[in-house]
Amino acid sequence: MKRFKQNMKKLFILLFILIAFMYVNNSSLLTKNNGGNPLLLAHRGMAQTFPMEDISNDTCTAKMIYEPEHLYIENTIPSMEAAFKAGADIVEFDIQPTTDGEFAVFHDWTLECRTDGKGVTREHTMEELKQLDIGYGYTSDNGKTYPFRGKGVGFMPALNEVLTYFPKENFLIHIKGNEKNEGEQLAKYLSVFPKERLNQLTVYGGNEAIKALKEHLPEIRVMSMDTMKSCMLPYIALGWTGYVPSSCEHTQIHLPEEYSSFIWGWPNKFINRMDNADARVVIAAGNGGWSEGFDTKEDLKRLPKNYNGIIWTNRIDIIAPSIKE
Repeated sequence: MKRFKQNMKKLFILLFILIAFMYVNNSSLLTKNNGGNPLLLAHRGMAQTFPMEDISNDTCTAKMIYEPEHLYIENTIPSMEAAFKAGADIVEFDIQPTTDGEFAVFHDWTLECRTDGKGVTREHTMEELKQLDIGYGYTSDNGKTYPFRGKGVGFMPALNEVLTYFPKENFLIHIKGNEKNEGEQLAKYLSVFPKERLNQLTVYGGNEAIKALKEHLPEIRVMSMDTMKSCMLPYIALGWTGYVPSSCEHTQIHLPEEYSSFIWGWPNKFINRMDNADARVVIAAGNGGWSEGFDTKEDLKRLPKNYNGIIWTNRIDIIAPSIKE
């Protein structure tokens, strides 16, 4: 009995030491802050927004926008320029391949929702897409008025136009398809840019497209569900030790707010560990299901104190003044 008590005492001491180590090794309270404000990622530039409740992949969000507070249309050069001027550090936009080897900057798989065109976006040439009115379908009052109709003709840009117009800005590029050949095509497309420019770009999308892109252009920063799993699952298992998997290197982590508190070292120690692996950390609002962002001043109150990663927002015009004041 005496020996049993001695063994139990040793076990409790070991458990205490282990728990103390885990706490100290993962506590942001004891972590030096890198300083500076968090970076702001403007989803689709300066865009019209809409309710996030009860939407699906097939929902035409252009037909349910809030009453417009500005005149910008998502995924256009003016909307990106406005976002950067408002305080965005990074702008996210979507791309679709075209039949003539270009990439059109446009969100939807089909044209009917937002434009006066018809059919599958990627089954057109860039020149054909340039003829469309991309503001045609937007309405905030169930079709009584269309405030952007006639104002978006010729405003769908090609990827090269965006990268040429903004030669030094940071972008998050969303490749909307998930075919291997699309990743290969994008790798070839981006390979003409110098390493310094590629370092300002991150590409995310489906597993097959991103895998092919990374194989052909290893210097580009990427994110897909596969890259997230290969990084975060080992980290969740062993991150308490300070271990960061090599699979995290030169990637991007999109972390839904609801799950962030379960991550070892959240926030500052985790961000510092990922910084050392050249991995960027982006926090999205909610569960990350539908591009929810930190879009109001009240939303910002939910962020951890001294958070200095990247914040995903759909309202850069509201959030930037609060962060950078």
